[in-house]
Amino acid sequence: MKRLLFATALVLAAAAPAVAADKVHHLALQISDESPEKMTTVLNNAANVARYYSEKGEEVEIRIVAFNAGVNMMRTDKSPVLERLKSVTESLPNLTLEVCGNTLDGMAHRENKKVSDIPLFAGSKIVTAGVVELIELSEKGYTIVRP
Repeated sequence: MKRLLFATALVLAAAAPAVAADKVHHLALQISDESPEKMTTVLNNAANVARYYSEKGEEVEIRIVAFNAGVNMMRTDKSPVLERLKSVTESLPNLTLEVCGNTLDGMAHRENKKVSDIPLFAGSKIVTAGVVELIELSEKGYTIVRP
């Protein structure tokens, strides 16, 4: 009986690293500021985290959630970091860009436009509310970071 327990323990111990290696990390980066420096920091954080886990042979899913003035980062007509945004999104297939629908509604109203007339960076996903999205991502196990 002791041999069976010992053998089972060895099998479980050997499997533990494989289970850990299959883990997918989850990061949500918040951008709610209009500061180009903060926007650049968010993009740099995404690239650095992706590189770190890639070098370890591990996966990471990254979401950038923009609301309030941070939505300007995703607007192709206003983004002060458009070239960096292009570069980062091209190199990170595991990156999702999310834009607050509430903020877009307010912007459209102030600019006398329809939401559909606000040019967003290709592939941006409109979510109902940026803060709600962050809450729900946190509940799904994402680590939320506001640089």
